[in-house]
Amino acid sequence: MNIPEWTKPALVGAGAGAIALAVVGFSWGGWMTANAAVKMSDKGSMAAVATALTPYCLQSAKNDPMAAGVMAELKSANSYKRRGIVEESGWATPLGAESPDRALAENCLDALGDSI
Repeated sequence: MNIPEWTKPALVGAGAGAIALAVVGFSWGGWMTANAAVKMSDKGSMAAVATALTPYCLQSAKNDPMAAGVMAELKSANSYKRRGIVEESGWATPLGAESPDRALAENCLDALGDSI
């Protein structure tokens, strides 16, 4: 079988072009793997759920008989301890959940920010 002389340089060039295309596509072109897309989607959906549940958190704070004490504690606490206070108060625990949601606590704290 006779293989033309230009075949080897053509295959090397095609391989190098494919590698360069992949590098450019994943680095600057916005391409991503399926795993990265799932992680981005999960992060976005968790943020959307926390935003949707923020009114629930505010209503829980309004209905809590201990709200005045919790608000006073929030005012006197350092900024890095405030999320924990909201979580401990139960305001950031959605119905049916056993533990508070961190993103919901942060959103609730942001919404309560005017009254702190």
